[in-house]
Amino acid sequence: MSVKKLTICAGFAVVSLLITRVALFGQEKLDYPKTKQVNQVDNFFGTAVADPYRWLEEDVRNSDSVREWVDSQNALTFSVINQLPYRNEIKARLTKLWDYEKYGTPFKRGERYFYFKNNGLQNQSVLYKLQSLEGEPTVLIDPNQWSADGTNALGGLEFSDDGNLLAYGVQKAGSDWRTWKVMDVESGKQLLDELNWIKFGSVSWTKDSKGFYYSCYDEPKSDEKFQGLNLGQKVYYHRIGDPQSKDQLIHENPKNPKYGFLPEVSEDGKYLVITVWQGTDDRYRVLYQNLDDPNSKLKALIENFENEYSFLGNDGSNFYFKSDYNAPKKCILSIDTLRPEPANWKVIVPESDDSMESAGIVGDKFIVQYLQDAKSLVKLYGLDGKYARDVELPGIGTASGFGGRRNQKETFYSFSSFNRPPSVYRYDLKSGISTLIREAKVDFNPNDFVVKQVFYNSKDGTQVPMFIAHKKGIELNGKNPTLLYAYGGFNISLTPSFSIPRLQWMEMGGIFAMPNLRGGGEYGKAWHKAGTKTKKQNVFDDFIAAAEYLIAKGYTSANHLGIQGGSNGGLLVGACMAQRPDLYGACLPAVGVMDMLRFHKFTAGRFWVDDYGSSEASAEEFNALFAYSPYHNLIDGEEYPPTMVTTADTDDRVVPGHSFKFAARLQAAQAGSNPVLIRIETKAGHGAGKPTAKIIEEYADLWAFLAKHLGLTPDFPVK
Repeated sequence: MSVKKLTICAGFAVVSLLITRVALFGQEKLDYPKTKQVNQVDNFFGTAVADPYRWLEEDVRNSDSVREWVDSQNALTFSVINQLPYRNEIKARLTKLWDYEKYGTPFKRGERYFYFKNNGLQNQSVLYKLQSLEGEPTVLIDPNQWSADGTNALGGLEFSDDGNLLAYGVQKAGSDWRTWKVMDVESGKQLLDELNWIKFGSVSWTKDSKGFYYSCYDEPKSDEKFQGLNLGQKVYYHRIGDPQSKDQLIHENPKNPKYGFLPEVSEDGKYLVITVWQGTDDRYRVLYQNLDDPNSKLKALIENFENEYSFLGNDGSNFYFKSDYNAPKKCILSIDTLRPEPANWKVIVPESDDSMESAGIVGDKFIVQYLQDAKSLVKLYGLDGKYARDVELPGIGTASGFGGRRNQKETFYSFSSFNRPPSVYRYDLKSGISTLIREAKVDFNPNDFVVKQVFYNSKDGTQVPMFIAHKKGIELNGKNPTLLYAYGGFNISLTPSFSIPRLQWMEMGGIFAMPNLRGGGEYGKAWHKAGTKTKKQNVFDDFIAAAEYLIAKGYTSANHLGIQGGSNGGLLVGACMAQRPDLYGACLPAVGVMDMLRFHKFTAGRFWVDDYGSSEASAEEFNALFAYSPYHNLIDGEEYPPTMVTTADTDDRVVPGHSFKFAARLQAAQAGSNPVLIRIETKAGHGAGKPTAKIIEEYADLWAFLAKHLGLTPDFPVK
């Protein structure tokens, strides 16, 4: 009896069970929920392009048909997941590994210190305050009290200069929208202030702590809140105690509704600096206003979108910026607002061979973080640009933090690597001595694992670095289950960092590999631009070459190789599995951008044209996008690897329609019996603020899926 016939005469739960049994024993292809197709054809520069699953773009909140489709897909997916071998054991071990105290990097505002801590399995980390580093901490904000399921999260915070008031954002169900509130730090009392429709920005307090600047959008129409384009951001000043309706409009640009604005008050309180952006590229205009002069108006300091100008601080009229002006790997510039012509600009910290990742001013010193072959390197300079010293880091890995104020004599940072949990250090700016103050205690032995960096050649001969981590003693026999993870876009760098799920993957016997593809920021502007727009195929070539390297060197084979990536990394996985389905044993595309012809029509998608180009901009850009768009390049009758697509039904960053359409098309195209599943999280967004419980459940599902299809028999520690 066929599965299809059983569907007609049996209850849904029974059908799901039988479907799953058939699939798990490899006898027959899954009987996927029927997905209707529509006659939708678009024309791009003379090319007709069918889009039969256009209806799946509709918001699940407004469409019963999309909701029914989501429910039916989840029913199938979880019926399969619930029967996967080792799933419960993986979840139990993952939970135990996750259950350790996690400390954030401390920071100081006014006379108080603050830090985040998670006791282990709390859905959200808790913000604590204390009078001294040796003092007794007390809870300031506990987001776990905001919702029973942990889906409400802290979505940003900013203390007043004296540390007595805190503005903080509340994020609900993973949405990018934030509601900002204000709290009295001493008493913990929440004030009446409440600001809505804030997205892609923070707040900046005035020196007198009487109010702050922020950017927000007009309230969208009810049916456009989570999928409509975000246009017309404006800058306001909010005075504490006033309703949002009374906030003073500071700046808008109705002629250019795609502009976004980041307001920032200089640490001395004398200037308002507004960074103007229009996409994901680090190309900014800069406006400023003298707050000491009541008659002063906003002036343009940088009038074009040609380079990065990230404001670091000032000495009077002299402004410091991290910039790529005549410096592709970035430098620190000084621009005097009284003599703003480029001929008068001064290079304070020149460009180096390593890519400048970030910079700040603490204790009247520039603390500059570089990437040296994707590993952290930190240097100190005087405000005159004179080199002071390197920060001696504990090893090869990733350092983060180094925040603070001009008058502070200390800063704090965290350090981690693939086999090293985050440790928190206090750094004395005068002596240059780092002191360990917190060390994570995780239930594993770091010495059982090895981390190395290799370099391989991509298709065009470009040398690409890749980190490889695994348990010591693994035999390179070509049969090791291996997970290849990458991103490759938006100038974002992937560095060695600690992850409980990756640790568990390695603990179970798997190899983890992470290449630093073009499109990222590991080697500066040229490396980023080499993986954008009409050159985006370079990114996929780099990833495919990484897979081929791992196979050629005996780490694994195609049947034992899984690939994973999220967001732009989801696009990466989707494109590469379409181009080389023979190269992988399983695929995990997460919250991916899968329809490259329509991504710019939803929420934040319009910003991404900086990296991707646009199907409507030119025939050249359309042809490039169409050539690799995952949704459009699946072929009927092709045997694709076992795939589990993951997304969230309320993701308002990369709208779930991308994953819905891709999964539906992949299920229709799949020729063999390899499963094509889509796991759709509820009450979750793009990833930020996701509760711990949901994260553990998701990774237990993913690792069990990989274990089955890559031939991994997990090695669990002896209890």
